[in-house]
This record gives sequence, C-alpha cells and structure tokens, in this order.
Amino acid sequence: MQIIWDAPESEHWGTPARCHYVSTTQTPPVLAAELAQAWADIQRYHPELPDLAAPESLIGESSSACGHELSFERLLHEAVHGIAAARGVRDTSRAGRYHNRRFLAIAEELGLDHPEEPHPSSGFSLVTLTPEAKRRYRPTMERLQRALKAHTAATSSDTSRTFRGPAARHGSSGGGVRVKAVCDCGRNVRVVPSVLAQAPIVCGGCGKPFRIPDVVGAGAVAG
Repeated sequence: MQIIWDAPESEHWGTPARCHYVSTTQTPPVLAAELAQAWADIQRYHPELPDLAAPESLIGESSSACGHELSFERLLHEAVHGIAAARGVRDTSRAGRYHNRRFLAIAEELGLDHPEEPHPSSGFSLVTLTPEAKRRYRPTMERLQRALKAHTAATSSDTSRTFRGPAARHGSSGGGVRVKAVCDCGRNVRVVPSVLAQAPIVCGGCGKPFRIPDVVGAGAVAG
C-alpha cells in the first residue's frame, strides 16, 4: 500500500487534510518541481518516506511549530512527520504544536539534531541539520536554494508604486477576516476572501475548488 504524505505542517493528528494552494503563475510549479526532487533525494536515503502529494502546498505556508521559512531544513523536518505517519507513530501533541521525543528520535535518523532542552510549547521542533547531513545533501540544498531565490525574485514587486493589499502584505494567511469556504464534498476551510481571489484553493479530498457561498460572500461585501 502506497502512502501519500498530505500534511505539509505537523498538525496532522486528528485534523482534516490540508487543502492545496494552486497558483496560475509559472514560478510556483517550477519551485514545486524542485521541492519534489529534493523530497526524492531524501527518499533515496529513507525509502520508507511516503511520496509528497502536493509540493506546492509548502510554498507560502508557515508554521511556528515547524519553522517559518521554506528551506531544505524545513523540508527535512516535514519528512520526519512523513515517516512518523508511515510508521503510525504519534510524534506530536497539543494540536500538532508539541514535538515529542518520538519525533526527535526519527529526526536524528534523518540527520537532524536538537542539542538543547525541549521548548515549553513546541518541544523538539526546532531541529537543525547535522554536519553529516549538510555534506550528504549539499547538492540538493544548493539546487533548492537557487530555486527559492528565483521564486522570491519573480514574486517580488516594487511596493513603492503599488498597493498590494492586506493578503500580499501578510503572506498566505492574509490580513483580513476569514470566512468559511466550502467544496462540493462537504469539507470547508476558513480563508480570507482576497486570498481565495488570488488563485483557486483545491480540496485534497475531491479535487474541486473551495468557494465562498453566495450568502457569506454577500455578507462579507456588505460588512
């Protein structure tokens, strides 16, 4: 049985699968391809690591528990969660925020270290690459870093002449009020309307885009 890892952040125990952010621009697919290749490089050393269902879901995502910036170190962190899921290991608690010693044990297998005592709220989440892991994955890290720089350059704009709005200023989570968007299969997600307007958010369950019901949308406009 093949397992597809479908939770780019660690809040995966007892919560719905994360929706996928699909962009219409060229750069995110290119970066997503590099993320998929980096994931495959990790799988070469750890064959039990499940496939990554949607690499693009990592782009623009952030988590105080797993790390804010997208990097190879963050990707390896997510791979720890993937292997934990494949093994049926409960590696987090407190809605996925606290990373326990089972997480740390797998992290050490993958070349991550946490020399200090656990953080009171996030546990052993702030793991770092060991020197051996840096040597092993150096070509992968360099390739991914180039892709990340290209992505940043392509998605940046001159803010001195344009007003980008709250969603652009605050990143993928937006700066406005979240409303409920639904898909035909009955699942729902809370989202800022301006973020949904930028690109479709596709349900990982049925593959159809989430939409804001007319009555909610009208209320949002009226407010």
